[in-house]
Amino acid sequence: MNSHASALGNDVRARNHPAWWAFLVHRLSGIALAIFLPLHFFALGQALEGAAKLEVFLRWTDQPLFHFGVWGLVVLLAAHLAGGLRLLALEFLPWREWHKTLAAIAAGFTLAAGIAIALAL
Repeated sequence: MNSHASALGNDVRARNHPAWWAFLVHRLSGIALAIFLPLHFFALGQALEGAAKLEVFLRWTDQPLFHFGVWGLVVLLAAHLAGGLRLLALEFLPWREWHKTLAAIAAGFTLAAGIAIALAL
């Protein structure tokens, strides 16, 4: 690899590209979902410990902050799903000019999912 290519790797301009932002959103949503999993397992564990413990947990979930968290979780899931489908298309389909718009399609899907769940709450 020449020095010009390695210099561009640290170039701030590369971070203004939509593909870089799609990469970042996909990775951060994956990390956030991985952090969420132990909390989900904790909630499931409350059900195994009896109805009283589950009832206390379910009352806690009636808080508005929890509903905001559910909205955030759906947005994270949509972002990760759309980003993953974008990556699959890039990996397995022959390159076409419309691949450039996949990041925008992924962002639109994420936004639509976020709006849909916000209206449902």
